[in-house]
Amino acid sequence: MISPKSVHFFSQKETVNKKIDPKLLGIRGRQANEFAELGLPILPGFIFDASVAHLLKGEPVFKAAAPHLKRCSDLVGKQFGDTQNPLLVKIVISPNLAIANYPTLHNFGLARTTIGGFEKWVGSNFAAHEVLFLLRGILAIIRQSAELQEKADTVSAMDKAMAEVGSILKSGKVSLSGVEIMEKYSPLLPSGFFDSPEQQLELALKEISLLLSLDEQNDDDTALLVQPMVYGNYGKGSCSGSFFSRNIVTGEKVLQGKFFEEKFDDINAVGKDINLIDAASLKKLQQIAWMLEDDSRDIRQVRFTIESGKLWLIEQKSVEAKSTISLIQLLLDLNKRKIVDDAYVVQTVKPGQLNEILHPVIDLLSTKDLKKSVGGIAGAPGAAVGRVYFSADSLIDAQRVARQNGEDTRCILIMPATYAGDVKAIEVATGVLSNEGGYSAHASVVARQYGKISLVRPDMHIRGNKAVLDGLTINEGDYITLNVPYYGESTVFLGKAVLIEPDPHTSGLLDFIALTRSFIQEFHVRANADSPRDAELALRFGAEGIGLCRTEHMFFNEKRINVFREMILSESPQERSKVLKKLQKMQAEDFYGIFKAMGDREVTIRLLDAPLHEFLPHNAAELDGFIAYLKGKTGAKISRTEIQEKINALSEINPMLGHRGCRIAISFPEIYEMQVRAIFEAAWALQKEKVSVRPEIMVPIVMNFRELKQIVYGKKIEGHAYQGIVSIEESMREELKAKSLDYRIGTMIELPAAALSAGEIARYAQFFSFGTNDLTQTTLGLSRDDFNSFMPDYTMYDLIDGNPFAVLDPRVRELIELAVRRGTAARPDLSKGLCGEHGARPENIRFCMEAGLDYVSCSSYSVPIALLSIAQIELENAEKEGRKLVQKKIIPVIESKTQTKASSAKATASAKKSAAKTSDAAAKPAAAKAKPVAEKANPLAAKKSAAKKGDAAAKPAAAKAKSVAEKAKPAAVKKPAAKKGDAAAKPAAAKAKPVAEKAKPAAAKKPAAKTSDAAAKPAAAKAKPVAEKAKPAAAKKPAVKKSDAATKSAAAKAKPAAAKKEAPAKKIDGKKGPVKK
Repeated sequence: MISPKSVHFFSQKETVNKKIDPKLLGIRGRQANEFAELGLPILPGFIFDASVAHLLKGEPVFKAAAPHLKRCSDLVGKQFGDTQNPLLVKIVISPNLAIANYPTLHNFGLARTTIGGFEKWVGSNFAAHEVLFLLRGILAIIRQSAELQEKADTVSAMDKAMAEVGSILKSGKVSLSGVEIMEKYSPLLPSGFFDSPEQQLELALKEISLLLSLDEQNDDDTALLVQPMVYGNYGKGSCSGSFFSRNIVTGEKVLQGKFFEEKFDDINAVGKDINLIDAASLKKLQQIAWMLEDDSRDIRQVRFTIESGKLWLIEQKSVEAKSTISLIQLLLDLNKRKIVDDAYVVQTVKPGQLNEILHPVIDLLSTKDLKKSVGGIAGAPGAAVGRVYFSADSLIDAQRVARQNGEDTRCILIMPATYAGDVKAIEVATGVLSNEGGYSAHASVVARQYGKISLVRPDMHIRGNKAVLDGLTINEGDYITLNVPYYGESTVFLGKAVLIEPDPHTSGLLDFIALTRSFIQEFHVRANADSPRDAELALRFGAEGIGLCRTEHMFFNEKRINVFREMILSESPQERSKVLKKLQKMQAEDFYGIFKAMGDREVTIRLLDAPLHEFLPHNAAELDGFIAYLKGKTGAKISRTEIQEKINALSEINPMLGHRGCRIAISFPEIYEMQVRAIFEAAWALQKEKVSVRPEIMVPIVMNFRELKQIVYGKKIEGHAYQGIVSIEESMREELKAKSLDYRIGTMIELPAAALSAGEIARYAQFFSFGTNDLTQTTLGLSRDDFNSFMPDYTMYDLIDGNPFAVLDPRVRELIELAVRRGTAARPDLSKGLCGEHGARPENIRFCMEAGLDYVSCSSYSVPIALLSIAQIELENAEKEGRKLVQKKIIPVIESKTQTKASSAKATASAKKSAAKTSDAAAKPAAAKAKPVAEKANPLAAKKSAAKKGDAAAKPAAAKAKSVAEKAKPAAVKKPAAKKGDAAAKPAAAKAKPVAEKAKPAAAKKPAAKTSDAAAKPAAAKAKPVAEKAKPAAAKKPAVKKSDAATKSAAAKAKPAAAKKEAPAKKIDGKKGPVKK
């Protein structure tokens, strides 16, 4: 006998006994019971739980079901077996694992005795269709059982019958009546199947139970759910439909879906927008949808039917295919109404999901008629549409023509691989499609920096101005669409798809970033940015400074590249110096704009790193353009042969390890001198405008301390004198009669030799920035652009753990840890960061935090991803350690000066309209423009108005330096600044005194304690380069952390040199300089 305790009834007002193990109900049973627990209008029903569902074959099943059927009939208003208005039921197979493939089983109760009454309500054609649906389900059950019992004849007969029924349903044309269909297929079914509704239900339940008992995978893991059928075309006031609880693309809190009138189970039916349903029903559906969201903390999909004016919920489930925007909007909405706390919001979103919200996404409906090719290596996520061009120059030319003619300017670059000279095309293109390299290839890295799309397809063949991909031929000028999602396979579509552009305001991203930052303690994120536009974008996305400004990218500007080429190919230092003055003016304008955008935040400028030959013409077209430039400039005859010979002479066999970085500075000191002068010119111009700036000058590809020492302090040998950065700053300051600058000098650690000698290097560097792309290449001996050609083989044989250009290799990690230990031992106040796309991966960020680094720096578009990773790690660590993470005040991220001042959470209608007109709302802040730079003694023409700050509450005063002449005494230890808990707190300016002493080692100092609020930055107090030559830097005391934000630090006096209350100056190579925390 079937125990009554194994059959469970539920309805809107009655739930399954809470003592029952939910696993006994299966997935669908639990979902139905959730409706009941919320008191929603779920169709009543009953469940044969998993303990008996597979044991019904020899039991009186209908007897066990009858009392529950009666209760269902009473609630629905129709009786099971009634000849005039019959109640029909469905049987839902409810396993615990969603892997079983069982058919849907509808319309049990349609028998010879009830078909006539059913036809009166729905019509004979619809009734015939429902008999076919019933048949399709039960035939599939019998077939599966026969297959498990190896009854080949039965399987064959079922296959034939199912094909016939499927064909009729697909065509929608039924020539037989319901009764005729029953008669035709009765011989294939259990005896008496259509004789009566009661017998039909009993036979059906036993056939299904037999299948469960034969299927060992689900024999004791699956329940059977029985519910009444209701129809959206069953009398007046009837309809059916399905909807999402909010828009799954935009996240707008508006129902998204359709409803159908006079249609049911018709795949070709055209529905109406769910929001056009009658007002009373819409209100009920909205209440149901948002109640489900609040309960599940997720977007739900709901199926419903309204039969004769009565609303019934059929099914509800989670939505997998929802956008990140919709998820964030949901979480912010739940958070605002106190349903979830801040930590839940931050912990729910996966860092990688933010890639989607930062870039355009494809409206997939627009791609249904486009040919496509799936696969490839995702270099930079998002979606892009454009006409195809096979070289940087042809793309730029085509775009110029399109702009002049008022045509579509969107272009996509297709090349085997890209190099430094192609950056100008990537910057203006919408995407890059290549066939060499991978995630860390040049095209991918540059694309991520500029917010472009990158896809690598190793299987693509490029022949001249034509590419072949999976049989698709792409010609120059053809439109293609790149779809590179973070969560799935990439696709190339032949043709134009419709793109949905992101908007940080309306998407909720800016509010989410602000919430995320409130959980970040000491560790922080900077951005890689090479222009004022990039800098402003970085601020909008929550960066606290620039960790890498690549100066070589500035020279690839179309108006500058030939000037730089002229400098490289100059035959004498005098000629080169003349051209360098032009370049200095250009660079100064760049730095002015970046400094002004960033204000008092650190800006790390990497001096020229790329080999000089990368700037020279790479093909005949570029060479022709350069020759035309020279002719136009001088009017003299130019020898093409001579220029080509000079170009050939500069070419290198292995440029990655050749004449690049600081090695260029040793051979051509005038190049670095030009860049350093441009940095200082821009900084002093802004100093005059009362804008505090914090330049950090970074020397790349250093392999030992001697290189850095010479570049920083200069060197004199017989007949030669090399002017160092410190000397350049001093001479310029005297020329301009300017005040001291708050600047620092550091280096990139990107060679194993540099990591091993970090202790010596730290004597001449105030910060380390680990360039992990090159450090990985030089440690493992792997080329990032060629690694993908043999990575599959290495992965197959387990010779390497993943992609070392995505996740840091253990050997590279060990070098970083060693460099941190040795560097901080020599200089305790050493600032340490990691720059590059390794810095946006959660796994690498965790390592950086544990290894003692202070920050990571990544592309502006990766900043939110890094911030979220850090916040989640902080929360996870706090939970593991059993402590509560102290959350900071939530401060809105800084707005670009050119953006609307409206809050991102409450954007006005006009702001939305304005944002809609922008082709890339997330990536088009106006660049801060600098006025022309005067040469030599003349400072930059100062702008009258100081740069506006996006956060008026965070305007620290500039550090002021006074003149002191005190010899032979090291500077006193600086007292640490107390943590600030209030963003509005404006710390007093730290006043530093100059020290005139050259031969003594630098004094020890305590770093300022980090403020707990990112928006409240105390006045910058920085250290200049350390003692020259062999004098070691004095050990600095570690920062004193304050647990109470309100506590003010007492003055820590190590020497009697400090006579005043203000933080004293630190002696730096005999020169004054504010102390940097």
